Amino acid sequence: QVQLVESGGGVVQAGGSLRLSCSASGITVSINAMGWYRQAPGKQRELVAAISSFGRLNYADSVKGRFAISRDNAKNTVYLQMNSLKPEDTAVYYCKAIRGGYDYWGQGTQVTVSS
Repeated sequence: QVQLVESGGGVVQAGGSLRLSCSASGITVSINAMGWYRQAPGKQRELVAAISSFGRLNYADSVKGRFAISRDNAKNTVYLQMNSLKPEDTAVYYCKAIRGGYDYWGQGTQVTVSS
């Protein structure tokens, strides 16, 4: 089993930055990929950024050039650096891990970008 805990959310003004962290615990070996998703009220959950076990990166078009995903394997932690934040980035951000064909989700952290 994999447990994921997100942190770093909060309220920030438009144009500001936040750094989200996702710490994994439990059975953390053989995680194939990890990613960040977000869900705004009344909208579907969408992929924001992902990183594979070998370091390949993928970003949603809406955040490309502004967000950066990275990981620290020694700390079992994945980060999402969010710059130039926009009000439309407001959502609950969730960390996801894929291991052994199963999906694991964190509890989510709220990000609110004020105008």
